[in-house]
Amino acid sequence: MLRLIYEFFKTGLFSIGGGLATIPFLAKMGETFGYFTQDELLTMIAVSESTPGPIGINMATFAGIKAGGILYGVIAPISLVFPSLIIIITIAKLIEKYRKSPYMKNILKTLKPVSIGFIAAAIIPIYISLFKEVQGPYILGMIAIMTIVFFLREKLNKLHPGFIILGAFIIGIIFDFVKF
Repeated sequence: MLRLIYEFFKTGLFSIGGGLATIPFLAKMGETFGYFTQDELLTMIAVSESTPGPIGINMATFAGIKAGGILYGVIAPISLVFPSLIIIITIAKLIEKYRKSPYMKNILKTLKPVSIGFIAAAIIPIYISLFKEVQGPYILGMIAIMTIVFFLREKLNKLHPGFIILGAFIIGIIFDFVKF
């Protein structure tokens, strides 16, 4: 149990960029400690994305339950959130003092691309594992489309979900019937 607390505490401490930034940590955790397989990680992502609430918390709960039952399912998200809670309280006390500092602006500007890199490093292997039976240009096309959709998700959030589902349906039909 201490290992689980430590791993989720570490994940919460270093996964800057939101819930999706926890994916590389969870993938490594599953690989190293056998808490869950890569296929189970894919299931966690799907379930976490489709249930209400923050994805990181949902994934930590799901991973904790997979690792050791209900108790671990409660401990994992608490361990994940605890570092952020401490950091946010500390930053809130100091933010007025350093708000206009050029150093602070540079730090925040640097963290954005680093977070995107972490997320991309986690997403590409997941995309590939989704299409493990598929070969050639088909998989590259699907990865390209999924990556574009991922990076355009803020603009897509303004669309009605029905249009997004219809678009995904049409793309799926095209890729199913077109043989490369």
